[in-house]
Amino acid sequence: MQDEDLKWKTLSSEYLFKDTWLTARKDRCERSDGKIVDPYYVMEYPEWVNAVAITKDNKILMVKQYRHAIGDVSIETPGGCVDPTDATFEDAVRRELLEETGYSFETVHSLGRISANPSTNSNWMHMFIALGGHKIQEQNLDENEQIEILELSLEELMQLVDEKRIIQAMHVSTIFYAMRYLNKVNYTL
Repeated sequence: MQDEDLKWKTLSSEYLFKDTWLTARKDRCERSDGKIVDPYYVMEYPEWVNAVAITKDNKILMVKQYRHAIGDVSIETPGGCVDPTDATFEDAVRRELLEETGYSFETVHSLGRISANPSTNSNWMHMFIALGGHKIQEQNLDENEQIEILELSLEELMQLVDEKRIIQAMHVSTIFYAMRYLNKVNYTL
């Protein structure tokens, strides 16, 4: 079966809720075999960016903040939503890094994109590795952000991963892709 044979056609969409960070819609779809799928709910979010951010002295910057949906504090890679004013995903991640950490980076490399949940979420997480970071300002946080910056060695970061203390699955994925980029992950059978 070809990929095109698996794609659905959207017959209609109805928006149920629209707000800054969340839009919910109900679609009526037709599969390639003619079966109608109705309703199919889709959550629309802005595109997201995040990065494994490494300073000039080889410290990895992580952020610690309260996450209300789970009622707990989370250790994460820096990042956030792409703003309409961001010309590119790289611009977005550079802006987020500067706002959340106060650091600017010499180089930023794309690691690709992943989806938090492709069955219900319409957006992508764009992953990056940022190298050569140096502090140029204090944090410039959004109104509801309260973020502690952590400066970790590679060993400390990997210990957090091993201890399952980094709970944001998409950030763990970014860490994995960054470690592959840095040739820190090897496969043996």
